[in-house]
Amino acid sequence: MRTELHELPGAATSRSRSARRANSVERVQDEPIYVLHSYPWKETSLLLDVFSRRHGRVALVAKGAKRPTSALRAVLLGFQPCHASWSGRGEVRTLTRADWAGGLAPLAGLPLLCGFYFNELLVRLLAREDAHEGLFDAYHAGVADLAQRPHAQAAELEPVLRGFEFALLRELGHLPELHLEAATSAPVRPDAFYRVDPDHGVAVSAAHDALAVRGEVLLALRDGPPAAGDVTLARAAKSLMRSLLHYHLSGQTLRTRQLLIDLHKL
Repeated sequence: MRTELHELPGAATSRSRSARRANSVERVQDEPIYVLHSYPWKETSLLLDVFSRRHGRVALVAKGAKRPTSALRAVLLGFQPCHASWSGRGEVRTLTRADWAGGLAPLAGLPLLCGFYFNELLVRLLAREDAHEGLFDAYHAGVADLAQRPHAQAAELEPVLRGFEFALLRELGHLPELHLEAATSAPVRPDAFYRVDPDHGVAVSAAHDALAVRGEVLLALRDGPPAAGDVTLARAAKSLMRSLLHYHLSGQTLRTRQLLIDLHKL
């Protein structure tokens, strides 16, 4: 016996609305952005990977941006805040306007390498069009901090790196609750030892476990990385970030991270 399948009321209407949205032209005006990467596209244009505050990572074509007379050449620079407008449909939209938002000195030297590290983390871990306004603000704050330290040594920049790593993992939902045991929701005890599992959170461990961390350390890191000067907590924060990022990057080595390790042991 054949059974006919009938659509639920409103299903066809819902599909038609989705189709209209997919085919509609998106128009965005004066959106805060940073250019993460730019690539040559055709003879005179650039293909941009930008990080925007309310739309996440977006791919844009900047037509004519490679021409010597294009005003966009001085605007679409890495680590410089911009306001951009774009339109179009599909995965790649067309940039219609970009204005420099000003205020930051160009990055150079070690701060520039740190900025590239930020960008590589975003490209590897942040899906396209996944908006995280808090993460955008953390990126802006991190780049601004790097811009203010043109001659900083590696140790001075570690708090900036840890701050962005914490913000990134927290915004993406990859940072476990460090003050609670995952299995029981019991508060972490300062004198006990724990392991932090990227998937399952904080679990009780033995003191002789090489990966064990004292509860007091986890509690101190609950709200973010430590202030400069606390060497013990700084090492714990660095170890925790390395472990979580390694897992969520599926063990892939970040090129900029390896360069920083090789050059400055960050």
